[in-house]
Amino acid sequence: MNFIFRRTSRFPPLFGRRRDIRLFCFGKGGICEKIELRGEKRYKKAGAGERYCRVIAMIISLIRTLLLYIVIVIAVRLMGKRQISELQTSELVVTLLISDIAAIPMQDTGQPLASGFIPIGILVAAEIIVSVFMLKSGKFRQVVCGKPIIVIDDGKIDQKELRRLRLTTEDLFEDLRQKDVFSLQDVAYAIVETNGKLSVIKKPGKDSVTPDLMQLTVPDKGIETVVISDGVISETSARACKKSVAWIENVLHAKNLKAQDVFLMTANTAGDYQIIKKDGKQP
Repeated sequence: MNFIFRRTSRFPPLFGRRRDIRLFCFGKGGICEKIELRGEKRYKKAGAGERYCRVIAMIISLIRTLLLYIVIVIAVRLMGKRQISELQTSELVVTLLISDIAAIPMQDTGQPLASGFIPIGILVAAEIIVSVFMLKSGKFRQVVCGKPIIVIDDGKIDQKELRRLRLTTEDLFEDLRQKDVFSLQDVAYAIVETNGKLSVIKKPGKDSVTPDLMQLTVPDKGIETVVISDGVISETSARACKKSVAWIENVLHAKNLKAQDVFLMTANTAGDYQIIKKDGKQP
């Protein structure tokens, strides 16, 4: 017999066992209602049909899932904005635990939502407290997150540190190539950060040429933003590059275009812009 819908005579307690339980179920004998009153079990024919019970169960699961989703989003926002690759050890552990804890009341509708909310709140509070301690104490931060490790010094690989980090030479060279470094002789220092990323400092003669090195003055064109995306003008992006919607419309009018004809338009503070028309709108 498969149970598909549960109804209690009172709100589920945070701890302990329910005393009064009504559980709709169905099986070979049709729809029936199992009633458990203070430990006494008996069955009777249920008034609701099987389809009704299934719909109610699905609605309950949907509501619980949405509530847990909102709680998880709030929890992640409280812990700060970081990508998965930038998470410290403690942050990664908390993220994994939150996902596991949230899955329990999401899958088992018999579990009270508080069994998911309370542990998530405790984990978020613990992570915030740990973050505060790491800001106050460098030693505590080293204990929790470790410290940066130099794996290349003046073009020479520190094999001992590589073995301690369990980092292969293939992984090391892959990270170097992602930093546009293709020779060990070009590296002054390579440092494995506490989040696992590799930072590379090139030798002075191997670094990329910049206008400062050539003593050139480059005009500042300001920030470039997307002011039109798929025919929609973004007022926020326009303000970011110190432009107005009227300025955008004047530019489009000079090109005999409407906003609906534009797939992408970018602009910067200096007034430079680029327009990409939608397919089929090309002259």
